[in-house]
Formats: sequence, C-alpha cells, structure tokens
Amino acid sequence: MSETCLIGLGAMGLGMARNILKAGVDLRGSDLSPQARARFTEAGGRAFDSAAEAAAGCDLLILMVVNAAQARAALFDSGVVQALGAGSTVMLCSTVAPDDVRALAADLEKAGHRLLDAPVSGGQVGAEAGTLTLMTSGAEAAYDRAEPVLNAIAGTVHRLGDAPGLGATYKVVHQLAAGVHLVAAAEVMALGARAGCDPEKLFEIVSTSAGQSWMFEDRVPRILAGETTPTSSVDIFVKDLGLVLQTGRDCATPLPLSAAAHQMMLAASAMGFGKLDDSCVIRAYEALTGYATKCTDGE
Repeated sequence: MSETCLIGLGAMGLGMARNILKAGVDLRGSDLSPQARARFTEAGGRAFDSAAEAAAGCDLLILMVVNAAQARAALFDSGVVQALGAGSTVMLCSTVAPDDVRALAADLEKAGHRLLDAPVSGGQVGAEAGTLTLMTSGAEAAYDRAEPVLNAIAGTVHRLGDAPGLGATYKVVHQLAAGVHLVAAAEVMALGARAGCDPEKLFEIVSTSAGQSWMFEDRVPRILAGETTPTSSVDIFVKDLGLVLQTGRDCATPLPLSAAAHQMMLAASAMGFGKLDDSCVIRAYEALTGYATKCTDGE
C-alpha cells in the first residue's frame, strides 16, 4: 500500500500539504513545531511527533526544509531512511547546492532509495494556491511515484533530466534573478523616497513601465505597508544568494550583482530582520540613508 509523508510543515510545507490532501492523497507529516503539527492535523493530515514515525512504511517522502544540513539530519540522523519502505522515493523540495543534492542522492541510493530533485519557486502564495513552479530531475520511476503530488502542488513542472542536481542548479541560478530583483526593488524605493518621489506614485509608474519585475510588484506593496510577517524571510535570501555565489566560485563566473545583493540582505539580517519578511531589506537602505520610506512600522 502506498503511503506519503511530508517533513517540514512551515509556511511553504503546510500550503503544499493542504493541496496534497485536497487532491485525495492520504498524507502523514512531521515538524519540530507542535503548532505546525496542530495546523497540519486541522487540515486533515496525520501528524507525528517524530520524523521516523511519520515516515514509517512510506514509499514517498517529501522534504520541505530550509537547507541541506536539515535535509541530511531529517533523513539520516532521525531514523527516517531506515523507516521508509523498500525502494522509496525522496522528493527534495528545498533550495540547496547541487553538490549537496548529488551527495544526498548517492547516500540514498546506497540505502536502496531514489531521490527526485525538485526545488520549488512561488513562495507561500504559490504553495497555498497549488501553483508552484518546480525545477526537477531524477529517474522515471521517481516521477511516476511522485506524480499525484506534483499535480497537486504545481502549476508548472520542468523536467530537466535524470541526474539529481540538475534541478538544484536551475533553481540556484533562478535565485540570482529573484534576489537581485528584490534588492533592486528596495533600492528603487529608497532612492525615490530620498529624492522626493511619492512612494505610491513611484510604485504605480515602475510597475506599469519597463522597470517592472515580478519581485517589484510583489514586494513593494509590503514595503509600503510596513509588513514584516514573513512569506519568505531575509535569512532565506542570505542563504540562497550565498548558494548563488558558491556556484559562481565553482564554475569561475564573476557575480558582482549577486555579491552586492547578498551584502544588503546580510546587512538587514545583522540589523535583526533575518526572520522577518525579505522585503525588510529596505531597512538596510534606510539605515544607510537615514531616510525612511513612507510606511508604517509594522512590527
């Protein structure tokens, strides 16, 4: 009998879980947070205190954790790999370095399991709507087992090859664009405020002109409202832009824009905004200019 488990029931994981459950998939789950487990239970899932209990006998495991270290700990330090059914598929949805994906895939193969490299894009909004974009790679058998879940959570699934690590490579390169566009949006608003532009009018002009980007349209309203509740946090982009820079080093590619964006995210994190919404990168600009963008405090 097929069983599916999701480990990591935060903002992204819970949205994904709800859509998987709506699709009629019986779903087990676990998270370190009791509150997250309670919300999962309210959504109709079966929550377990330990990851190994949740994964026991399952032949599909979805991992929606923050980084490679958490993925490795969840799989190999908690008894999950031993608890899974024979020949299971592990679907890794986190953004991690390609080398880490390949290492995880090799270790899972030694344990008799296969990895579907499946990082997601679309944030909490996409997770809740079931419209995530997935950049995936893995064996055909892994796709076959994961198909009901892929259909439930994704608007678009890019199949990029059969080697784990390809999906991660595309996702990391994508995060260059997302991170730079986000920091550029904050820089536009900081300059506009300092130069005397009305922030609301500036948003209207840029979002309907050649300077528009998805990140600008999505994040600037949060800046103007002073919203800090995270849909994606500053520290997530500290991590992701760090992966971008690591990839650039690995293939000898200079990334000056990525480096500058990473420094602004790092500055915002050092100021105490790391766990808050990534649009709080505007606060680093405000600290540099001594001039606040017109918004409420929001904290």
